[in-house]
Amino acid sequence: MRGRGDGAPVNYFDIQVNGYGGVDFNKDELTAEELHFACEILQRDRVTGSFATFVTDQIPVMCRRAARLVKLRERDPLCRQLIAGIHFEGPFMNETAGYRGAHPETALHPAKMDEMKQLLDAAGGLVKLVTLAPERDPGMATTRYLAGQGIVVSAGHTNASLDDLHAGIDAGLTMFTHLGNGCPMQMHRHDNIIQRALSCAGKLWLCFIADGAHIPFFALKNFLKLAGSEHAIITTDASSPAGMGPGTYTFSGKTVVADETMTLWAADRSHFVGSGISMPKVEENLRQYLGFSDTEIRKLLSDNPRRAFGI
Repeated sequence: MRGRGDGAPVNYFDIQVNGYGGVDFNKDELTAEELHFACEILQRDRVTGSFATFVTDQIPVMCRRAARLVKLRERDPLCRQLIAGIHFEGPFMNETAGYRGAHPETALHPAKMDEMKQLLDAAGGLVKLVTLAPERDPGMATTRYLAGQGIVVSAGHTNASLDDLHAGIDAGLTMFTHLGNGCPMQMHRHDNIIQRALSCAGKLWLCFIADGAHIPFFALKNFLKLAGSEHAIITTDASSPAGMGPGTYTFSGKTVVADETMTLWAADRSHFVGSGISMPKVEENLRQYLGFSDTEIRKLLSDNPRRAFGI
């Protein structure tokens, strides 16, 4: 076991929060009271900053939901403090089964600049992160545009070739969203998206979900060794059950089930739908299963996400 470090509490920064405290950010008619409560529970769990994450839907729906959250956030000092920006995860991602994950196939499509601008306008200047599939960005035009606006572009739900990844990096791609997920259970044993992304370690921030379900802890330990603690970020990919307990919840209009480990499943238990884990539990996992020190944990859960976004 390595040294524990200084023992000071970690103030977390989570770049992928779809909801919290029983509140779904991806719902229509989100209320001021619900958003405030979610931020109270985030603050209770020592999250000092986060990106509210909107998942794939039809463009007008995504715009409407983002604009509503922005309006509610502006009126609430706690929400302005806890929600530092917006993350659009989609809709410009790979629609192929396995790669699309829980994102609806009918709403996934190649990047279109006019649609990206609609999303940015709806978010009122708050967009900090966009996840897209490089192979679904013709000529890397959207990646180049976003990077020019100071917005971090992350590859995710993608089967990008190595050439696609390198072209994306040349255009301004700097991150990979929840590596080890958003891909099929069975792939080529060598030439697969996980190996391609790991080969770009040092050029991309590599992000991981550390709940033990999305990635087994032994595999996560291997991934983090290759990524390097200076270029890795741990996120929760939290959805509405996070900060609460096992039960049935709603996420993006669908019924989801949080089991006793706070793994989040579709109602038929066929696949994961985000996570119900909290950052304190992530920290506990990194200590217990990976033997990480306070210093390493602080890098992964606080320092690195802030550095990646200049916060």
